[in-house]
Amino acid sequence: MTIEDRLQAEIEARRDDLVRLTQDLIRIPTLNPPGENYREICDYLDTRLRGAGFTTELIRAMGAPGDSDRYPRWNIVARRSGARAGHCVHFNSHIDVVEAGQGWTVDPFGGLLRDGRIYGRGACDMKGGLAASIVAAEAFLATVPDFAGAIEISGTADEESGGFGGVAYLAERGWFSPDRVQHVIIPEPLNKDRICLGHRGVWWAEIETKGEIAHGSMPFLGDCAVRHMGAVIAEMEARLFPALAQKRTEMPVVPEGARHSTLNINSIHGGAADQPDDYTGLPSPCVPDRCRMVIDRRFLIEEDIAEVEAEIHEVLETVRRGRPGFDYDIRELHRVLPTMTDRDAPVVGAVARAVQSVFDREAAYVVSPGTYDQKHIDRIGRLKNCIAYGPGILDLAHKPDEWVGVEDMLQAARVMALALHELLSADNRP
Repeated sequence: MTIEDRLQAEIEARRDDLVRLTQDLIRIPTLNPPGENYREICDYLDTRLRGAGFTTELIRAMGAPGDSDRYPRWNIVARRSGARAGHCVHFNSHIDVVEAGQGWTVDPFGGLLRDGRIYGRGACDMKGGLAASIVAAEAFLATVPDFAGAIEISGTADEESGGFGGVAYLAERGWFSPDRVQHVIIPEPLNKDRICLGHRGVWWAEIETKGEIAHGSMPFLGDCAVRHMGAVIAEMEARLFPALAQKRTEMPVVPEGARHSTLNINSIHGGAADQPDDYTGLPSPCVPDRCRMVIDRRFLIEEDIAEVEAEIHEVLETVRRGRPGFDYDIRELHRVLPTMTDRDAPVVGAVARAVQSVFDREAAYVVSPGTYDQKHIDRIGRLKNCIAYGPGILDLAHKPDEWVGVEDMLQAARVMALALHELLSADNRP
């Protein structure tokens, strides 16, 4: 019986356990924001992984964005060392999920199993991937107990809001330094036969236009900041959006539309603050003296961040030159540079050969349209040998009736286990 057959048999024998594990994780509603039940899910993983022979450490990201006594940012890192020296393979999954939203036909935190699918918020993004990596590691340990090196599994906070209370915090403290971790697989839902090499860049900024408050019955005595913002949007529509559509990357970004530069207007608010839901009165009649807009600019590896910023400043300055009384402020909120792991990196090759073995076809190579925690492993940890690979369909992330397929998780677990076998063999000792 080959090692591939033995690993497949071990994983298949854990089918019911994989289903239960995924359901249990979904049933812990780790909503972010605000960051609920992080300690509860870390405690659950702690019990599970210690039972499999891992040593574990729970780490609170004290002082990180979002961390508070009410909503502490807890993370777990588990490690199982082999019989002799070798490389460390680290599976990193985020434990947080976004809000359920409207439109569900099933309980978003029920973990329903129906027709081979497990439903729930976070099922594909990415508690199914976390469960698959745990089962893959446990099956590998049962099959190859004398492996060389180490396996790590982490559950980290806040990926959905930037990862600063999770992977970024750990990377700053050396958990992802190349001298202790050599290979990282992030089981994000990029489809079971695809290897994600990296992601586009992101630049978020808040633009504020300024006006002058006056009585709404005499708007000519004031200066409407919302109209000023309308002029900014009109300039974007006329010149910036068409220019971005002409920019195209050689990165294998999916879906096709994301191979171009994009700009999303994330939010706009002008005038008086929104009143509580139970307020039944009318708003006061005022000319809005300020308007704020948050923009989300996704850029390509061929673009320079200075160019990205300059394009927005040029829009604002063009409006200023042609519009009397126009004034604005702009504030950067967030920036992440694009990243892409080389196709000849060791972890890429190992997972690609495992995909070929499991599916009898070559792996596809893709790049994510949005960022994920690879950005911190690359930028802070200085670890380039990192990919995303996991079960689930990317298009289902953050949608109502989100689901992950049981068969997809089993097949992805086989790929992960085969990659472990290659990367932790005696031939790969440092």
